[in-house]
Amino acid sequence: MLGFDPEDPLPGKHPGLTLLNDRPVNAETPPHLLEPKVTPADRMFVRNNGLVPRDLPPTPTTIPPDWALRIAGEAVPEPVTFTLSELRERFPNYTYQLTLECGGNGRSEFNPPARGNQWSTGAVGCPEWTGVRLRDVLKAANYDSSKAVYIGYYGKDTHLSGDPDKVPISRGVPIEKALEDESLIAWAMNDEPLPLLNGYPLRLVFGGYPASCSGKWLSEIVVRDRVHDGEKMGGQSYRVPCEPVAPGTTVEDKDMCIILDMPVKSLLTSPRTGAIVEAADGLSIGGHAWCGSSEVARVDYSIDFGASWTACQLNRPANRFAWQHFSAKVDFPVAGYYEVWARATDADGNAQPMVLPGWNPRGYLNNACHRIAVKVV
Repeated sequence: MLGFDPEDPLPGKHPGLTLLNDRPVNAETPPHLLEPKVTPADRMFVRNNGLVPRDLPPTPTTIPPDWALRIAGEAVPEPVTFTLSELRERFPNYTYQLTLECGGNGRSEFNPPARGNQWSTGAVGCPEWTGVRLRDVLKAANYDSSKAVYIGYYGKDTHLSGDPDKVPISRGVPIEKALEDESLIAWAMNDEPLPLLNGYPLRLVFGGYPASCSGKWLSEIVVRDRVHDGEKMGGQSYRVPCEPVAPGTTVEDKDMCIILDMPVKSLLTSPRTGAIVEAADGLSIGGHAWCGSSEVARVDYSIDFGASWTACQLNRPANRFAWQHFSAKVDFPVAGYYEVWARATDADGNAQPMVLPGWNPRGYLNNACHRIAVKVV
């Protein structure tokens, strides 16, 4: 049985990841380790709700051809099952660079504190994913488009209690999201089998939505005639108040709305915070910016705590839902302590706030400007 190994709590992962907890395993990636344009598999953050399925290898090297995926639900006339081999051979294969970010990324900054993993900035990554389009598989299962409202997923991860009848998480997305070109059933990350902790051997990937929608260790997809009601779809899980509330407010479940598109955001990955630079040399900065269904239109930096902003160079995304890379050369007027702030704005004019956005009970969607400390000598 695979379990928590004190000697190797994060099999296949970079030793620089920060372990938040081990049951279930959750770990984030420091910003400087996210500098590559395509996130390496060993630097992809880990967000699990249950225990990793039994009898899977800690470091996968092959893709098991007999892994089965069942398609069922109210909008599927008869359940259909595909092996992983059938998925790979029957349907066209696609590779996209897709950004996944935990809905609770940045939770540690909320005050009053919000319950849950206290992520700082590192619950995000943008590797390349290879698989088949979910819509092709649903079509092959003869789903009824007139009935389809939502899809939901089930994986082979197990509940922390060990009760086989309890499901740790079963979320989903509206059918419109499921049918997008970039919505994948994926078996590979960066041309290699998925890492164990990121869903090996099969998972869903929905760029631009909370990563909790992208179910891991995938064994079943249900096409629902209603909003999916699986575990962590109801109550206050992955929901925010439908209307703004004051910090610390108790919000009724009926007044919470499901999170769909993630907000615009950016991350400074170079240099590492605490850099010491020569005034005459200036400072080269770089990082990534992303958003939900839109595209990032600009990224600016500030060295005077937001009093003024200067535009960065911004690259186009590799494809829809891929993060975009920005860079700039920063000159400092005098020696001393500085903070370099980054602010992204999407094509619809939505910009990151300089301070924490609206408080919510579970600490979701913190997209405040990221900043690093610099000493100029």
